[in-house]
Amino acid sequence: MCRYLESTEWEFAEVVVVDDGSRDATAEVARKAGARVVANPGNRGKGYTVRHGMLEAKGEWALFTDADLSSPIEELDKLWSTAGRERAQVVIGSRAMDRSVIGVHQPLLREYSGRFFNLVMRLVTDLPFADTQCGFKLFETRAARLIFERQRLDGFGFDVEALYIAQQLGCTTVEVPVKWNDVAGTKVSLWRGLGAFAELAKMRWYGVRGKYR
Repeated sequence: MCRYLESTEWEFAEVVVVDDGSRDATAEVARKAGARVVANPGNRGKGYTVRHGMLEAKGEWALFTDADLSSPIEELDKLWSTAGRERAQVVIGSRAMDRSVIGVHQPLLREYSGRFFNLVMRLVTDLPFADTQCGFKLFETRAARLIFERQRLDGFGFDVEALYIAQQLGCTTVEVPVKWNDVAGTKVSLWRGLGAFAELAKMRWYGVRGKYR
């Protein structure tokens, strides 16, 4: 169901900002900066927010990235060149393939929790990736629509779910190391991060029941 879309240059580009129920001037500032702003119906969570943005994308390729730009936007060149070289429909940034390119590490508890999550994720899903949670992923847009229209998780397990669906659809997915820096002030609590473990079980159950087909 997935195939690589040949493209040699950027003929169209846009920045889509998804407003997940913010109470400050985020939307106004983004519009003044030239972004296209789409709003969630209230605060719905990261999975819903990314899904909304990816389904709104109009170009042939769509990148989703965290608002704090933990991975510099210049790292897109790595993902883009890899997509062409590997004829991949999905290319994901990774902090784990080469940890020497991490500038500022997370606190130790959060970093080792992430490593443990990855171990459990591999056991549950059979996905081969070293880091599914880096918020820097490039999708061929037609593949993205097939993937994100099937997504069901609104929490932090959505990254794994997207890659799991991509695998089920036969999308070629490649992981590449990217520069990354932990940014102070994250609003992701450890408790909410732990919820992603429960979502792995839910996702696996959806897969067994054929919900992603």
